[in-house]
Amino acid sequence: MSEVAGEQEQQQEPGAARVAAGDLDRFVRAVLAAAGADEASAEATARALVGASLRGVDSHGVRLLPHYAKVVEGGRVKGRPEMRFEKTAAAAGRLDADHALGTAAGYRAMEEAMTLAAEAGVGAVSVSNSSHFAAAGCYTLAAAEAGYIGLATCNATSAVLAHSGREGFHGTNPLSFAAPVAGERPYLIDMASSSIPMNRILQYRALDRELPAEVVVDDAGRMTRDPHAAKSLLPLGGSGYGYKGAALAGMVEILSAGLSGMCLSHQMVEMFQPPWSEPRRLGQFFLALKPSAFVAEDIFQAQLREYLDSLRGQAALPGERVMAAGDREWAVERERSADGIPLDAPNWRIFGELAAARSIEPLSAL
Repeated sequence: MSEVAGEQEQQQEPGAARVAAGDLDRFVRAVLAAAGADEASAEATARALVGASLRGVDSHGVRLLPHYAKVVEGGRVKGRPEMRFEKTAAAAGRLDADHALGTAAGYRAMEEAMTLAAEAGVGAVSVSNSSHFAAAGCYTLAAAEAGYIGLATCNATSAVLAHSGREGFHGTNPLSFAAPVAGERPYLIDMASSSIPMNRILQYRALDRELPAEVVVDDAGRMTRDPHAAKSLLPLGGSGYGYKGAALAGMVEILSAGLSGMCLSHQMVEMFQPPWSEPRRLGQFFLALKPSAFVAEDIFQAQLREYLDSLRGQAALPGERVMAAGDREWAVERERSADGIPLDAPNWRIFGELAAARSIEPLSAL
């Protein structure tokens, strides 16, 4: 079953609903403003969360809103940060996010990276004192839409087994890469270095839905498909080839924590556990490349077109088609832009409670 089909089926569950993207954007901003976030922080978070949900990245979309409101209200995250950027070399800089919402820090850091790249061809920015930044693809997509190649990484709380290990060591340590493609939506990679994202586990737990096989283990280190029994995730590649995912996680650790001086995954405060007043001190890394600094723009685009056309033209299995990175997301984005974003029953109920508690106009189901 495709993820598009799966979401359509989810819509039939009692208590589920579809909501227009514009209404969700309004609601996210209102909830965060009520929690104490300034306009820029609320705007960045709505852009990231609604955008992720539009692309079908539901684990890192609007379902994160209640948590983000909680950590702003609790003081773990500053709703009105004073971020400070320092240019440290011709093509490098660092951003102290002042414990801002990671979404606000992410967009700011990528903007600074693109400003550096506009002059030097390359722009790299490390971020300190940040927080969870939703889907990493939000920031590389912003770069690609502006004509740059983008890379973004962030480490996370220990939840993934080291290869051949018995306990969580790395975080899910996501990374994203995006490139601009003339005449169509960008080429977009947005992935965890684990077998499955932690937020997907939480999503399946809320829906009481069985997990895919061989992606998590329980307290005893045994494979399980029960989201309620899940303790640690396997690295990308699973039990046999998890050294590949573990190596990618290490790369993300070095770029995100090593270049920022922030916490390593095994030192980090748990995302979903109190005290809500204690900052997590996340590190992140953003890179922007200006294609024309390396090759003429028309040559770059011709190479991309040849690659994508050849890839999508490959012989496929019966009933399948070969897709490029991002093709599924853009198909979901088109469908949800027209028909609305699905909210499962637990989220629809929680969002109603958020609205009532803060005297905010509730969402309207389509």
